[in-house]
Amino acid sequence: MPAKKKTKREKVSTQHFFEAQAGPLQMKLVAGKSGLSRTIIEPTVNRPSLALAGFTKYIAYKRIQVIGNAEAYYLKSLSVSERTKRYKKLCSYKIPCIVYTRNLPVDKQLKSIANEAGVPIFQTPMVTMRFVNLATIELDLLFAPRDSVIGSMVDVHGIGVLIRGESGIGKSETVLELIEKGYSLVSDDVTKVTLLDGREIIGTSSELSRDHMEVRGIGIINVGAMFGAKSVRTEKRMDLVVTLKGWKESDDVDRLGMDEEHVKILGVKVRHISIPVRPGRTLARLIEVAALSTKLSAAGYNPARELNDRLIAKMSK
Repeated sequence: MPAKKKTKREKVSTQHFFEAQAGPLQMKLVAGKSGLSRTIIEPTVNRPSLALAGFTKYIAYKRIQVIGNAEAYYLKSLSVSERTKRYKKLCSYKIPCIVYTRNLPVDKQLKSIANEAGVPIFQTPMVTMRFVNLATIELDLLFAPRDSVIGSMVDVHGIGVLIRGESGIGKSETVLELIEKGYSLVSDDVTKVTLLDGREIIGTSSELSRDHMEVRGIGIINVGAMFGAKSVRTEKRMDLVVTLKGWKESDDVDRLGMDEEHVKILGVKVRHISIPVRPGRTLARLIEVAALSTKLSAAGYNPARELNDRLIAKMSK
């Protein structure tokens, strides 16, 4: 039995966090540049009030440390020597970084200690609670489990559809036809997936290949440039996986749709439909119908079961 593929969980360095969030969180580095390689282990933040007050039996050192008005005013009430002692104790732990909110001034003693210990210190003009809330959301995104799956993704009727199948079966042509119909390309050939809140799969493309797709016989095309801005989107929730199969390989395809099939992506069930391929079948139209069917299914409606119930009711009479 093959070993299960482990879900990739991001390891986020302080530098990665800073580079990704310096703009949104309005952060600037004021000390401890040498420690940017430190790792954020837990995707949340901590206000080290108790640690600064002298209680060091438990410190949430795996988190970003945030100092706001309460901590800053308390530290001001201490003598310089006592304050320095508290700074040294806090920086002796493997904390990822310290963030001062409200553009609060950073003591020169702390700057000196942070530079020596390699603890990055940032400042932001944001009020403390706003920074805490936004930083927690962004950390959730940075830490979200990720992977890559083979297949092209298109937004069809608001349904994120991953189209997959063997090479040469017609995926690119089908995606191109859907784009011509006015739907949006999310990714071509390889889709990067992220698990949000443990329940939603978000699909996107790599930044390098975004807006581009390969069409066999033509080469690389820029979808946005050819079909307009509406024809591409950066990311979409994945609601449906469609597998294109050769006609001879599709004996096991469910013809009635009584029971829904699912595939697991990052441990989450996603609805799955297999579509047999042969000349004369309009795959793009079939995928449109599959997307609309998925919308109805999400609302709790199954036409096959409805018809079955009618037949049973008729037979019982």
